[in-house]
Amino acid sequence: MRPPLPEARQAAALSLVLCSGTLVCCALPVLLVLVGAGSVLAALLSWFPALVLLSQQKSLVFALAALALVLAGAALARSRRLPCPADPQQARRCRRRLRQAHWLYGLSCLAFAVGFVAAFLLPRLLGS
Repeated sequence: MRPPLPEARQAAALSLVLCSGTLVCCALPVLLVLVGAGSVLAALLSWFPALVLLSQQKSLVFALAALALVLAGAALARSRRLPCPADPQQARRCRRRLRQAHWLYGLSCLAFAVGFVAAFLLPRLLGS
């Protein structure tokens, strides 16, 4: 039987992909406008009109990203309790993959937090 470690790493990678969507939908436009690059944002929106749809559906984007974070966190917690193989080479590979999964998960959490601040907190702080 294969240990579920690849499952944890895949869940962490999926959460990173979904959380990066929060950056694209909300943090990138805010950043471009804050630095005075509104024309760059207008060009991006003309090249990629789906960005408007992502921004309009930001609650759904964040809900999916949060669900992915919860599932990845559960998979990582479950894989943490599993032993690595007894073979030294496989044990090193197992520990390395577990570290990679934790880094991916941490990066996902950071992306989610930045996107959340840009989408929900900054507009309230700036009075928009």
